[in-house]
Amino acid sequence: MRRWIVPGCRAFALALAWVTVSSPLHAADPQPPALMLANRYHPDIDVRDYWVSEKLDGVRAYWDGSRLWTRGGHAIAAPEWYTRAWPEQALDGELWIGRGRFDELSGIVRSLAADDAQWRRVRYMVFDLPADPEPFDTRYPRLRRLLSGAGVAWLQPVEQLHVTDAAALQRRLDAIVAAGGEGLMLHRGASRYRARRSDDLLKLKRHDDAEARVVAYQAGRGKYAGMLGALVVEDADGLRFELGTGFSDAQRRAPPPLGSWVTYRYDGRTAAGLPRFARFLRVRHELPPPDPSPPPGPPSAVRQ
Repeated sequence: MRRWIVPGCRAFALALAWVTVSSPLHAADPQPPALMLANRYHPDIDVRDYWVSEKLDGVRAYWDGSRLWTRGGHAIAAPEWYTRAWPEQALDGELWIGRGRFDELSGIVRSLAADDAQWRRVRYMVFDLPADPEPFDTRYPRLRRLLSGAGVAWLQPVEQLHVTDAAALQRRLDAIVAAGGEGLMLHRGASRYRARRSDDLLKLKRHDDAEARVVAYQAGRGKYAGMLGALVVEDADGLRFELGTGFSDAQRRAPPPLGSWVTYRYDGRTAAGLPRFARFLRVRHELPPPDPSPPPGPPSAVRQ
């Protein structure tokens, strides 16, 4: 049986002493923002009913008309000038600096003191108007007009388009992934903004991802001697498994601390429920809040 250990080398001692030097937890709203949440794409939908956009690899952020909040309900310390000319209307979007640059963005957003030079690289990519009662087919043009009228270069609408069929959707996904993107989002045109998880919003990616907590380390061997070989993690269901790939050398020298949460990528699950080909993606600095409770009524009134 393989032993799960915490090696005693200096690199791992430093890793255990490591703490995150910046955090988004500047101030907390007692109630996280009520956001529309996505289900996974499934092929039995009619894609012609949906708007399609790139799934941005950024930090989801809610603008309440005066301040930015994370999905978990923590204030984001953006500079005053960054949001000065924004509409006094709720916006739902993603803070983003480019494909494959999540770690850079996360460091900027989590900083205790807003760095003007760094924030000038950040765009707020808006994909919805939470307070607008109309269907998305109407909300999206209104969103474009609203942001155009604001005249703020870093406040931009997410590009939305239609595809004709599932084959066209797959071609769009292939193009986005080939360019370094993460996947696609599908937004039902007839849907109202509802703070729940439903098929009104779908995500389509090549790989699944999930979160797990770091509970131990495996020591590296060969070229990774003296560094991390693998993280031993435990998911929300109590299943333990190893993440041995996806790390940079810097991350192997200073791995995520015990007790921290990480996001991992995987390709389906085994009969025992374990993720197949699980590999490390990133540290998860803030876990999402639980899904909102569904409204009362029969299941048919919830899942549309």
